[in-house]
Amino acid sequence: MNSGNSGERDLGLPVDVPSTALFTDHYELTMLQGTLKSGAAHRRSVFEVFTRRLPEGRRYGVVAGTGRVLDAVENFRFDSGVLDFLRERGVVDEPTLQWLASYRFSGDIWGYPEGEVYFPGSPVLRVEGSFAECVLLETVVLSILNHDSAIAAAASRMASAAGDRPLIEMGARRTHELAAVAASRAAYVGGFTTTSNLAAGFRYGIPTVGTSAHAFTLVHDSERDAFQAQVDVLGRGTTLLVDTYDVGDAVRMAVEIAGPELGAVRIDSGDLLLVAHRVRKELDELGATHTKIVVTSDLDEYAIASLAAAPVDAYGVGTQLVTGSGHPTCSMVYKLVARARSADPGAPLEPVAKKSLGGKYSVGGRKWAARRLDEHGVAEAEVVGTGPVPADLADRQLHVELVRGGEVVAREPLDTVRERHAAARERLPLSATQLSRGEAVIPTEFV
Repeated sequence: MNSGNSGERDLGLPVDVPSTALFTDHYELTMLQGTLKSGAAHRRSVFEVFTRRLPEGRRYGVVAGTGRVLDAVENFRFDSGVLDFLRERGVVDEPTLQWLASYRFSGDIWGYPEGEVYFPGSPVLRVEGSFAECVLLETVVLSILNHDSAIAAAASRMASAAGDRPLIEMGARRTHELAAVAASRAAYVGGFTTTSNLAAGFRYGIPTVGTSAHAFTLVHDSERDAFQAQVDVLGRGTTLLVDTYDVGDAVRMAVEIAGPELGAVRIDSGDLLLVAHRVRKELDELGATHTKIVVTSDLDEYAIASLAAAPVDAYGVGTQLVTGSGHPTCSMVYKLVARARSADPGAPLEPVAKKSLGGKYSVGGRKWAARRLDEHGVAEAEVVGTGPVPADLADRQLHVELVRGGEVVAREPLDTVRERHAAARERLPLSATQLSRGEAVIPTEFV
């Protein structure tokens, strides 16, 4: 999809797609056909994205993927090839195809700014326009927000566990090749500092890093030859992988070749806590007191927290990050919460909501959201309402305008999003950073 953000680049196929229009479900189009016939398609409508609960054990969620949603909305176009596919499959009738041929979202979108935290019931995105133009966006909006927010939440927990130590995203080989690019972006929002994924670096400007794998050592006749070749090419400040054979021997050889200016050593296996202490002691004895230690090996937030007292300088995380550390989705939903009585542009909105058993509740009405702070500036409640905003919450509202009359009005640099998340997390109660199981760190109050 072509991005309107000058800070992002168009990679071309296969990372790009010509249109996001088919990133949807079949029934979105059959609903469109039905409402075009009944006349309800043109009723002014309000859809909201929210989750009824946080993943088990999580204390807060992270809004991520908003920038990608804006790109997807702009690129939601039914070109001739797409229309031909729908016609050949008999998905919808000819009048509906004619309507789709000129589809352009012309409504308004409001939402939590990307990087903000959210809680159960938080209306993280509000999409307003005709029923027809809004209902088509459901699947693509949810697929982006559910994926990216899950990755960002895992990244945020890992960043809390890591403290001031940097985190490297390196999960591209553990997920779909296109999902990997989105995961890298979401991880950066959540607090990771670099990525190994060059596509993410190219597209989003995320700093990239990388040196060598065990194959590099194994292809050489000796570990010494491999280290020498890497230092010759990348300089003494490089990171040498020291656990291919014997870690102690490798550390001594690394310092002998690169000298005390050696940038770092990486440990990718074994008892990381024990090995890190032994490596630090050996480095210091060899005079490489400034050489850093990077650890990898299937880390998650719990493993990172367990290494807090270890002499580790950076962490590389792959599988657990790009799979949401056990929670690969946020279970966000996209629900119609209000619609006009008729297709008359002046018809008033009426709240609507599904009545359901089994916890699938919805609250009707077009909502605002605000976060109440205590006297210390710490969040104490997420307040969501449909009526007038209380005066004491007027300057604490969370929604920002993202799209006005079909035009994107809120693109921003990814570093701004990343900084926003760090600030939002800092304003949560201290217990938000605990990794032990618990409920949402603040309650959601509906007023």
